[in-house]
Amino acid sequence: VTCTIVSWIPLFGNPKIAGIVIDSLRFLHEKQRITIHGFVIMENHLHLLISSAELSEEMRNFKSFTARSIIDLLKGQKMNRLLDQFIKNKLSYKQKQNYQVWQEGFHPEMILDSEMLLKKLNYIHNNPVKRGYVEEPGHWRYSSWNNYNVSEEMGILPRSEEHTSELQSQAYLVCRLLLEKKKKNSRSHSAGTLKNT
Repeated sequence: VTCTIVSWIPLFGNPKIAGIVIDSLRFLHEKQRITIHGFVIMENHLHLLISSAELSEEMRNFKSFTARSIIDLLKGQKMNRLLDQFIKNKLSYKQKQNYQVWQEGFHPEMILDSEMLLKKLNYIHNNPVKRGYVEEPGHWRYSSWNNYNVSEEMGILPRSEEHTSELQSQAYLVCRLLLEKKKKNSRSHSAGTLKNT
């Protein structure tokens, strides 16, 4: 799924705001309301590989809670320009609220097999690299790359064994194989460079 801030406002450059999103995802994961298989938080949107028995309801809860928390934080920091943008971008039919933080919807897409899973994981983990923010996926703090490729402790969201699903197990194996392939290619390239000098 993908969740995007209205008008692509780059909110998540603020670590406190990114922390609101991370804490909310961690809570939902630990309470087993969602299972997180992979994620990346960019400056104005996030991609999640998640599963849930009540996906629509949990995403609605997540967006509602984080929106309220973000607005409260911005009010506390007197960030009136940002607050004004969230007033301006509110859809007219939303009469019960003064602000709108998230764009409508969350664009769910079903993962059908391990090939599609690998493609999606590669995409989200390499998103910061493609944008030119970092040189390696593991250098981006707000990503599940380190959960799969370094250790559970290095990740900022849990990949708990007690709710490890078949999809998560596949994701772990796929990422490990991908990392090994990358290391092998890197060694081959280095050896080729030495031979040419």
